[in-house]
Amino acid sequence: MKKGYSAAEKPGFDMNDVFLSAASDVAAGVGAQAILLYADLLTDYTPLKILSKELNLILVARGERAYQRAQRYFEKVVRVPQIELTRMGQMKLGVMMGLSAGLVRVGDRIVCLSGIGRFGFLDSIVVLDIGREFEILTSADLTDLSREIRYDVFEAILSLAVELAYQGRAGKMVGALFVLGDHERVLQLSRQMIINPFHGYPEEERNLIDPMLKETLKEFSAIDGAFVIREDGVILSAGRHLDASFEGKDLLQGLGSRHLAAAGITAVTQALAVVVSESTGTVRIFKGGEIILELEKAVHRDRGASS
Repeated sequence: MKKGYSAAEKPGFDMNDVFLSAASDVAAGVGAQAILLYADLLTDYTPLKILSKELNLILVARGERAYQRAQRYFEKVVRVPQIELTRMGQMKLGVMMGLSAGLVRVGDRIVCLSGIGRFGFLDSIVVLDIGREFEILTSADLTDLSREIRYDVFEAILSLAVELAYQGRAGKMVGALFVLGDHERVLQLSRQMIINPFHGYPEEERNLIDPMLKETLKEFSAIDGAFVIREDGVILSAGRHLDASFEGKDLLQGLGSRHLAAAGITAVTQALAVVVSESTGTVRIFKGGEIILELEKAVHRDRGASS
């Protein structure tokens, strides 16, 4: 009796080719402005070159190695931390970085392709109308994100936050709060809780985008209070108490004091705040007093579990 094959078992079958073809059809059918996909799930970029001639293609690369490889072939590439997220978390983060880089805009419709890194192939397609769907895209302030905050600074702070959420410090989960932008107003509405560990150092030695500073920041994350960071990435202070109160506490039920402080300071300034939850490892970004992005840790129930 002749053995039957499922689609994935047929000789020569390539899951990525199937999903790329489907994404192209979907993008054309819904009038999408762009296709966003995770580059490190592909070993061959040839199909992408064909696709990029027809559609606006944005690649998301996890880690420096994948980023450098993708940049050799394509102009529109955004880099995210080399951390395993849920499929929806990947899409949220990719869109957020695309907004920060000015590659997509509120009002765009995009097709997102993702999959789980350890499986090694694309397996999910989602169509997103930026500005109409899930919490990441509800704030009109995001249209100015690429003008307010430098992309490399935003990338560095988000990478640090996600690494802290996943790796913790000395085997323990840690919480942290980073406030980025509108620094003069933020300093006016806050006070120092401890001696500022960054005081007196040259600015070039306390810039967030310096990779040599990452371990120092992870160590200082154990300090109570917030990091205050200038728009260009210079760290102004750590251990800062934010005095701005948040009136809509009922909107943040179940969240702790860091989240209330982040909501409060972003409600009365133009700053953006990134919070790492000590209890769950969830990373949340606040703007205008609201959560605009929430990234939950991927939890594996077993080796075959999906994320």
